[in-house]
Amino acid sequence: MRDKFRETIFLYGVFLICLSKTTGQTCRGKCGDILEGCSCHATCVSLLSCCADYSQVCVQVAPYSSCMLGGRALMILGVVFRPDERLLCRFKGEIEREGFIDAEGRAHCISPLLYETGWVPFDVSTDGIHFDRSGEYFSVHPSKVDPAFGVTLVNATQWQYYGTPDTAGALKMTWNSSLIGAEEINIELWGYREVSRSIEAERNGSASLQAEFTYLYSLGRDLPNSGAFSFIPEPSEKNYSKWELGNIRITASSKPDGARDVQGLWSGGHALAWHLEQAFRDDSAAWAENKCLGWDDLEKRLPNFLDEIIDCPCTLAQARADTGRFHTDYGCDIEKGSVCTYHPGSVHCVRAIQASPAHGSGQQCCYDSAGAQVLTGDSIGGSTPDRAHDWGSPPYREPPRVPGFSHWLYDVMSFYYCCLWSDHCHVYFSHRPSTGCRTYQPPRAGAVLGDPHFITFDGLRYTFNGKGEYYLVSSPHKELSVQARTEQVKLENGTLAKATRLSSVAMKEKASDVIEVRLAEGQDHLQVLRNQKVLPFTEQRWMDLHGVFVFSPSPQNVTVMFSSGVGVEVRRLEGTMAVTVLLPPEFNNHTQGLLGQMNSDPSDDLLTPLGEVIPSDKTTAEEIFTFGASWNISKETSLFTYDSKYLLETYYYPPTHDPAFVPAFSLPERPDDPLVADMLNMCFGDGAQFCKYDTLTTRSLALGNATLRAYQSHNALIQDLEPVVSCGWLPTPRNGKKNGTHYLEGKTLSFSCNEGYLFYGSPERTCLDDGTWTGVQPYCMTDNDLGFILGAVGSFSALITMGVMIKLHNRKQERARKEKLDQMATHEQTC
Repeated sequence: MRDKFRETIFLYGVFLICLSKTTGQTCRGKCGDILEGCSCHATCVSLLSCCADYSQVCVQVAPYSSCMLGGRALMILGVVFRPDERLLCRFKGEIEREGFIDAEGRAHCISPLLYETGWVPFDVSTDGIHFDRSGEYFSVHPSKVDPAFGVTLVNATQWQYYGTPDTAGALKMTWNSSLIGAEEINIELWGYREVSRSIEAERNGSASLQAEFTYLYSLGRDLPNSGAFSFIPEPSEKNYSKWELGNIRITASSKPDGARDVQGLWSGGHALAWHLEQAFRDDSAAWAENKCLGWDDLEKRLPNFLDEIIDCPCTLAQARADTGRFHTDYGCDIEKGSVCTYHPGSVHCVRAIQASPAHGSGQQCCYDSAGAQVLTGDSIGGSTPDRAHDWGSPPYREPPRVPGFSHWLYDVMSFYYCCLWSDHCHVYFSHRPSTGCRTYQPPRAGAVLGDPHFITFDGLRYTFNGKGEYYLVSSPHKELSVQARTEQVKLENGTLAKATRLSSVAMKEKASDVIEVRLAEGQDHLQVLRNQKVLPFTEQRWMDLHGVFVFSPSPQNVTVMFSSGVGVEVRRLEGTMAVTVLLPPEFNNHTQGLLGQMNSDPSDDLLTPLGEVIPSDKTTAEEIFTFGASWNISKETSLFTYDSKYLLETYYYPPTHDPAFVPAFSLPERPDDPLVADMLNMCFGDGAQFCKYDTLTTRSLALGNATLRAYQSHNALIQDLEPVVSCGWLPTPRNGKKNGTHYLEGKTLSFSCNEGYLFYGSPERTCLDDGTWTGVQPYCMTDNDLGFILGAVGSFSALITMGVMIKLHNRKQERARKEKLDQMATHEQTC
């Protein structure tokens, strides 16, 4: 009894010590930190270790995202304010804006105009001095905003061709009236342009520009908030004629005209054809031609960006498989019916994910129904590179790196000038020619699937059923780390199998955010964490993060894309994870870990951290197990999140490889096993070994089938990424025809001339495996052309012949002179 009393006193003393440590500790100004006695980090909620004021100070907002143009009310959750308090919201530590507190005491910050995308930090204050509550929201590219939360321009083609022949009438817009809490509204036009910081910079065509987004004028004031508005636009006055790109905004009529960062709805950015000056309506083609030629002159003074952008993949299959470097262009998406307005003849386009380093430029690649590139040399629907990447590029904010807007000014408006509003597409394509694929090299893919089975970058296949945390890929030279966590498989009856499965993968490249993708406990989806904080994908499917992008088109599908072009695809299949890592060629000879060395030699893929290579053709399952265990991570290098008692006790405190767990290295196929007959019907062909193992260890046909499907999917990916040879584009002969637009190995092009022209050169040319074409370039000429060329050739030949004869005659005279001198010298010696 006395011992129990002493124990109680001791525990009470510990409690008082802990209480004294947390007393007075606050999260104000410390959100994201772990303090001595409590935590202000997001993981504290699940670990029950939060400081007392955490939820009041480290705030969350709903909605969590806003268009980068601003104007969305972000409500602070979990905190009640006095309605008479004054709320100040400070974004990025520098932009201060008035917020408001509603009658229920809920505080709202209005997102400001920002020329950047990604997570934006903010602080709030109620005294105007101490900004001691903080949170963050996600700034979204204008084109990625849900249309339900914006202004819809009905019949967008009419808006953007207004004033050209046969395009007139009333323009209409619609919006969700409930999103504006007012009975009357104002409708405004805002314009965007990029202006030189100095006259000197403007003359030189230099990049010293600044973004300018400005209120121009109102289309209507004090209008009923009916959700629809129509009007017949008038030509703009001279003061506004230079604004050719812009957006429409709708606000409550109580807001002053042109007030910045007030609650409102935005339309998408668009060419302001309907707003342009009277000269455009009088003769739109001549007006546009003048603009096109002016753009042509500007392009000639700007630096060349084409040499630094990545080459396109050669085939549609490669383009869709190379998810680390290319992503679907939503303006031409095969998954959405191939509505390719600006690229007729194409069925799918992709854009390079990363902007080029020096100029922030982008690449676009389009493909036809046969899977071949569509090039501007053959079609107006060909893919065109971009001087300014559509998605912008870090550090954003400054031209030409402003998301969306810079691309519109440099690459889209000029397309309207030269191609859509006038017939001068040749001018546009002279500066935006399609890039071929002659230097494109596909990535190499390694995979982990099932319970778990590994396929290295060089194609070696093996099974490793360790329990713990391991390196999938370690590349100190490239500063890339991809780590995997495995857990023991739980059977349907609740018992644990002698096998493991992948449960989480964490990754980082250089100074990027740490991204972790894991199985959500007790749920059927994947959970994504950024720097140990859960990322929500309820409002946005694409996130621009620090040094990395994350795309989640569905709760079971996540793709992570790093700046180097590394891609990591994670899929949830029947309660397990399948992971594919795609590495660009720059990683050759710079990888190690469970996915092996990437050097086209599978025999050295079982390389231990000590540099010993285990021969893959002679090794046993036990030896492979020892090899896999050697790639366990250290506590210091772990990228994982430990935000539950289970994770702490299973992975954080014990060794990162569980030495007590020994898997079943093989299982017999017993005839009396009721699973075997169905398993043999299902598991056959390539991948059958993995399918059988997983079916027997997990006692699940569904999981065995999922493993087989994942294996087959990886094989298909490898086939899609097979290198192909391109011989490069061939032009159509002038006054002739070219039959065929495919320029890969084995393809043959034929050429012919129009009537009245004679054909010279090779009528057919075939692409060889060394990247060269057979034959010579064909030409189409008339008899007069030929006579002139032959006459010119004859005259040139006559001149050459005359020159040679003069030269020979001079040599003969020189020889005769020398012989005469020799004779005179001999005569003198004789005398």
